[in-house]
Amino acid sequence: METIVFDVGETIVRDDRHWASWADWLGVPRHTVSALVGAVAAQGRDNADALHLIKPGIDVGEAYRAREAAGRGEHLDESDLYPDVRPALAGLHQLGARVIIAGNQTAKAGELLRGLDLPADLVATSDEWGVAKPSAEFFGRVVEAADTAPERILYVGDHPMHDLFPAQRAGLRAAHLRRGPWGYLTADDPDVVSAADWRIDTLTQLTPIVAKLRQPV
Repeated sequence: METIVFDVGETIVRDDRHWASWADWLGVPRHTVSALVGAVAAQGRDNADALHLIKPGIDVGEAYRAREAAGRGEHLDESDLYPDVRPALAGLHQLGARVIIAGNQTAKAGELLRGLDLPADLVATSDEWGVAKPSAEFFGRVVEAADTAPERILYVGDHPMHDLFPAQRAGLRAAHLRRGPWGYLTADDPDVVSAADWRIDTLTQLTPIVAKLRQPV
């Protein structure tokens, strides 16, 4: 396995700040937004549908720009990272694997992530690429960035429909992470169990997996 590619939200970074900031902007309790995100996830809907339930007809893109203009926009710092991120990425680098972070995020999120100086060879977002998961085009860009055969790439994420299934359709190997609403909700789903090449609870579990895969046959 030559390249390990990581999703961002609820894989690399916690979404606490993201949803809390939306709650504050919309003037509702933070717990309300968290509960609604969980509810729409359980219904198989997009997380952003929680915002539409709070404010029907909301233009999320316009609201995002208004938040940025008001100085209440996106922010990421070290506290937003899950504690296993740096050890896992560093361990994979030590094995000689190429490490990429690529998810459905804004261009600003990409800048913020790069500012954290993570042990990764590349950080890219759907906004920067102009294509988003679960499209085949997004995973085509992943393969292009990895610069290796699809079967030599492992994509790691929490969301079956955005990460696991489309990665495998593109010919990549895939690890399902039991983390975040989607990760916990679908961890024992029969389709996930049968489809995932690996099912993990922490990112540090990847190090021995990849080490074994990189051993000469």
